[in-house]
Amino acid sequence: MKELVENVRGIYERFDASHDFQHIERVYQNALAILHTEPGADAEVVKIAVLLHDVSDKKYTDSKEQEEKLISELQISEEKKQHIRDCIAQVSFNGGHELEATSVEAKIVRDADRLDAIGAVGIARTFAYGGAKGRKLYDEAEEVRTEMSEEEYRSKNTSSVTHFYEKLLLLKDLMTTDKGKQMAEERHQFMVSFLEQLQKEREGKA
Repeated sequence: MKELVENVRGIYERFDASHDFQHIERVYQNALAILHTEPGADAEVVKIAVLLHDVSDKKYTDSKEQEEKLISELQISEEKKQHIRDCIAQVSFNGGHELEATSVEAKIVRDADRLDAIGAVGIARTFAYGGAKGRKLYDEAEEVRTEMSEEEYRSKNTSSVTHFYEKLLLLKDLMTTDKGKQMAEERHQFMVSFLEQLQKEREGKA
């Protein structure tokens, strides 16, 4: 496991600050918090899925080669390897076209990842990613999309604030575990307060 950690650390160090190894560490802490409330879950599957879930993120690569190589080298059963693949595949939001989380492990990893997308850290990550991609902070003329294909979700270079309305503010109600739902409440409200304050400052009212 130590070798796997070091291997993935090197991969994530090539990504921008929104998806670096610190993101993985935070997601793992979230996953541990949820794991304590899901005693039947396989902790090993959860840990490995957390470590690998962004290795082949479509924002950074078109290939799953790196992910598959790391999974194939694991000294675990083929059944568990497939379970890890399934967990990773079921994490992404995909513009609202997410796959169903079919196991408790997948639900834990998904909720843990989404918790890191909201709240104070979520705000920081959103603007870090937007900065790395040259996105506007906000765009008054931009319309929030309520329906879009996965390709449309990934291809349009929307402003960072628009991203809150197209994804981040939706995540609280998409949590799948009781602990995840509980943890999401405060983080969600923090984002709402932030956006309200941002609007006041944009309008010169604060």
